[in-house]
Amino acid sequence: MKSIFTAFFFMTLVVCVAQDPPSLVAGFPVNYDEEAIPPYSLPDLLTLENGQTVKDANTWTKKRRPELLQAVADLQYGNTPPAPKKITYEYYEAEGKAFNGKAIRKQVRIYLTENSQEHPMDLLIYLPKNATKATPLFFTISFSANSQTVDDPEVQIGEIWNREGQKVKADQPSRFRATNVEQFIAAGYGFATVYYGDIDPDFKEGFDYGIRKEFLKPGETKPQMNEWGTISAWSWGLSRAMDYFEKDQQIDENRVALMGVSRLGKTVLWTGIRDPRFKMIIASCSGEGGAAIARRDYGENIKHMSAPSRYAYQFAPNYHEYSTHLEDFPFDAHSLVAMIAPRPLLLQTGSTDYWSDPKGEFIAAQEASNVYQLFGENGPEGNEMPPAGDTSLIHNKLGYYMHDGGHGTIPSDYPVFIQFMNEFL
Repeated sequence: MKSIFTAFFFMTLVVCVAQDPPSLVAGFPVNYDEEAIPPYSLPDLLTLENGQTVKDANTWTKKRRPELLQAVADLQYGNTPPAPKKITYEYYEAEGKAFNGKAIRKQVRIYLTENSQEHPMDLLIYLPKNATKATPLFFTISFSANSQTVDDPEVQIGEIWNREGQKVKADQPSRFRATNVEQFIAAGYGFATVYYGDIDPDFKEGFDYGIRKEFLKPGETKPQMNEWGTISAWSWGLSRAMDYFEKDQQIDENRVALMGVSRLGKTVLWTGIRDPRFKMIIASCSGEGGAAIARRDYGENIKHMSAPSRYAYQFAPNYHEYSTHLEDFPFDAHSLVAMIAPRPLLLQTGSTDYWSDPKGEFIAAQEASNVYQLFGENGPEGNEMPPAGDTSLIHNKLGYYMHDGGHGTIPSDYPVFIQFMNEFL
């Protein structure tokens, strides 16, 4: 177990901070040369499986989108079970004072299984103190426990999975930067966060400890080929948080922006696809398996992503089957991006995040613009890829922004998120 965790954390650290991206991963070479990208063609977004052309938003919504949704569920992320009929909530704190009285703090424990206190998920929420009506929300799924994600000593110390595959108290500083919550409060938004490991652990053997094991059918010992990996599990857990938001009268559940980074960028993109209750998606550096065109074979590719020694557990087992014949995959990242339409989607990336292929994300957004146009909305089609720091393309419902730097988010990204929220949420 220890070697698995060491490999996981080492690769995560390499992706986040290394100056030179890896050239060989899981025994497969990594391409960073635009000239070496093989010729490829993308599946047509606006052609139904029966060959008919999609010419309007109604046909897209009722026919083409369901085709793609089922294909992505079956072949990439995995189908999820339905919502439980009843989930129990428990308040650790219903209305604490935060940030010198500028906000109220809620700490909610959500039990993810029916009639059981197993598999608790802790939700941390801040809302503007003087709000006179239900508050829109910026909601993020985090690599850190809630107490590490924000700078607030009153937050209950949570638990995290360590490198040895054990759940331990999160009483040490996280290597991830704490989020400045007050900027959202000042802009009139609430802020909420949840630790992804509360839903499903992020390692291969984590299946034995996470939520997916609870939904095995009689006689099964693992998910079927078209059933959920950890990304779908995290997504399913986010939907259970939305179930709670719908019950909290202080939260405007119709204006929730969902944000995640890296594999959690993939998670929020998939969540926005499968759960349209989330009205805005901000996907940060989602890369391969997310918003970057897989057929480009630039940076991380499906072989690296789905290798059993790396992240196969994050996807439906079917996903790995296409690693040797990706040309037969019936969709690509532009399909994922397009399925958010007509809701606002911001793809945020970094200029030197070669591993996640920022150009591949831009191309996906260009291609998906055709679907947004069916709804009278715009994307970056016809635009040149903007330089780092250029915010000109965040004024489209399908937006794109690239900071100057590498993988993940930096403090200057959050004002851009708020600007996007101000315009479209």
